[in-house]
Amino acid sequence: MSVIKNVKARQVFDSRGFPTVEAEVILADGSIGQSIVPSGASTGSYEAHELRDKSKEYLKKGVLEAVNNINLEINKTISGLSVLDQKKIDNLLIKLDGTESKKRLGANAILAVSIANAKAAAAYNNIPLYKYLGGNNKNKLPFPMLNIINGGAHANNSLQIQEFMIRTDGAKSFKDCLRMSFLVIQNLKEELKLKKFNTNLGDEGGFAPSFDSDEKAIEYIIKAVKKSGLKIGRDINICLDVAANEIYSLGKYKIKEDKKAVNSEELINYYKKLCNKFPIVSIEDPVFEDDWNTWKKLTKELGKKIQIVGDDLFVTNLIRLKKGVKELTANAILIKPNQIGTVTETLEVITFAKKNNFNTIISHRSGDSEDTFIADLAVATESSQIKTGSLARSERVAKYNRLLRIEEEIGKKSEMSKLK
Repeated sequence: MSVIKNVKARQVFDSRGFPTVEAEVILADGSIGQSIVPSGASTGSYEAHELRDKSKEYLKKGVLEAVNNINLEINKTISGLSVLDQKKIDNLLIKLDGTESKKRLGANAILAVSIANAKAAAAYNNIPLYKYLGGNNKNKLPFPMLNIINGGAHANNSLQIQEFMIRTDGAKSFKDCLRMSFLVIQNLKEELKLKKFNTNLGDEGGFAPSFDSDEKAIEYIIKAVKKSGLKIGRDINICLDVAANEIYSLGKYKIKEDKKAVNSEELINYYKKLCNKFPIVSIEDPVFEDDWNTWKKLTKELGKKIQIVGDDLFVTNLIRLKKGVKELTANAILIKPNQIGTVTETLEVITFAKKNNFNTIISHRSGDSEDTFIADLAVATESSQIKTGSLARSERVAKYNRLLRIEEEIGKKSEMSKLK
């Protein structure tokens, strides 16, 4: 039977060692879906509310209240319903919470149950999660964007830009994406060692050296690509996540190494200079989340050449995405389910983005777990890219390993998504 018999939760820990929520949806036939929700460090102010305990028991980082909300209210509300009606269940959870940002029950509580429900439904149907979520989609594999040098809020170093990523545009399979990435990462490590830079890892598994400039980080990546026998600008391209919320204050941006604040026009010129100098194909959150005019100007200047990605700008929120589409701000959206709080809302945002020719990039959070939901989500929605860290730290590698298994399951019919 597809009836939900019980919903339960517990407090577990994420990759940063902070408490987070794990939920289980248990069906009458014995099928189980289990989910652990992630947590971000660099967050947009319009994200759905992550409920944390006020108690000092876990230094106000505990999630026992969110866990209790699942074990009591949510369990009572959806037990007895069919697991197959994802939209109905998600809407009931939204209604039960009763707030715009899901702050009463906590978006972390709601999302844990929403994802666990989808997993239980896939288990009940005895099919992989990507097939359950994707229906008749062709199940194409996404290109990974690997964060191989960490800066900003993800590392305790001198870099202003938060993430320096590589995208293996020349790869013909997901397996080949990881082969290329492995070579670049290992050669980058050797280059850093050679010049006596530390090779400690940041939150997302990338190296966290202190260079004297952000451009130096890009130069080291290019050296590593060439040392790997790959061609920069063809096999491998550079992607950046600026996380501009972290460098914005009073209408200006501290983007340069001297931390001298620049205005929006100077900021745009800085990005144009970087893109002319290096093979950069994507910039995420280059502008503050509420600086819509600068977003529009930047997209007009660079949007036909590169991918301009809204993360904190859109926060996986349909209302903000619709505004972005209307005002021609960005041409791609980062998808983080915990920014909005349910599987249904996440899928609605992806569908709208794709209909309006936005690239969709499925993303992890800096505080993540062994849960591989986003790997299946990327394949199910035929999203062109996935962002889930470097080839280091088990919570990041778990997603890549899941995608390798999916590619093997699909077999000869598998292919990479198209990059625009």
